[in-house]
Amino acid sequence: MIKYLGSKRRLVPVLGELFTASGARTALDLFTGTTRVAQELKRRGGHVTAVDTARYSEVFARCYVALDAGAVDDRALDDALAHLRSLPGRPGYFTETFCVRSRFFQPFNGERIDAIRAAIAADHAGSALEPVLLTSLIEAADRVDSTTGVQMAYVKRWSSRSAKPLELRRPELLAGTGRAVRADAVAVAGSLGPVDFAYLDPPYNQHRYFTNYHVWETLVAWDAPEHYGVACKRVDARDPATKSVFNSKPAMPDALRAVVGAVDARLLVLSYNDEGWLTLDELVEACAPRGAVEVLAFDSKRYVGAQIGIHNPAGERVGEVARLRNVEYLLVAGTPDDVARAVGGRAATATALSGT
Repeated sequence: MIKYLGSKRRLVPVLGELFTASGARTALDLFTGTTRVAQELKRRGGHVTAVDTARYSEVFARCYVALDAGAVDDRALDDALAHLRSLPGRPGYFTETFCVRSRFFQPFNGERIDAIRAAIAADHAGSALEPVLLTSLIEAADRVDSTTGVQMAYVKRWSSRSAKPLELRRPELLAGTGRAVRADAVAVAGSLGPVDFAYLDPPYNQHRYFTNYHVWETLVAWDAPEHYGVACKRVDARDPATKSVFNSKPAMPDALRAVVGAVDARLLVLSYNDEGWLTLDELVEACAPRGAVEVLAFDSKRYVGAQIGIHNPAGERVGEVARLRNVEYLLVAGTPDDVARAVGGRAATATALSGT
């Protein structure tokens, strides 16, 4: 999986256990991001619907959630990956924009990304292999980038990993099928059920995933957009249509209540942390109309970018770390019996998440 702000990697086992303990068979991951949670629920036998507005997230969902590993032509996939690995680099828009005008990748890797992405577009557009090959490329590019994990800026000096050659790997596909939906959560929350288990991980603040991961948006869209600023962000990042209501402090509380109320699920799990705009009491209040609410709290190491200070667009350190840890909350809401079945003794025994 790619480096991702707000990743629930350390909470995945807990969410998987809640899903299993609840007896759920169907699930909704409404702000799926990298699909890490959706994959875990699918791995545990669930039929999962993964939803997000991002193009790259839809690619991951088509690869890891919607696609049945048993239906993949293994030889065709291996042959396609072997061909893409053999392609010589060819500089194009990606190299010029993200390696020359900005410094997200070293040019020799940018040239290979250009060549591989062009070949996927030419040979596999619309095919069953397209999301798998795009996933392989995005994950390969993420392993050789020169950022702290978000694409609002790049580091002042090349990261050590950026000197490594791009390496396409075969994604670890999962058995079973699911559903990938690219849509706004507020617009579709009430139309995706019924499901047994719904997981909501909304944005916590003003930081926008569309701009935090604009390079992946462009790599998937492959549309050579006009760009602006040191980070060469897509010009449509300025379009109000690409902004989420969850990034607006005044609008976010009502949007969250609306989504929580609209989701058609027997059990709802909402994740949030103590750096967000809403207090724990406000979160409990938002979930209370669904019935009983239990709160699990986990001490957690903050995102890596927050641990090395604040940097300006040129990668220069201009601020200090305010805190190194936060508290991750999971609010479990439903009927008293459903909540008790899912949570068991966890409400009293939630453990620290080390961040390792």
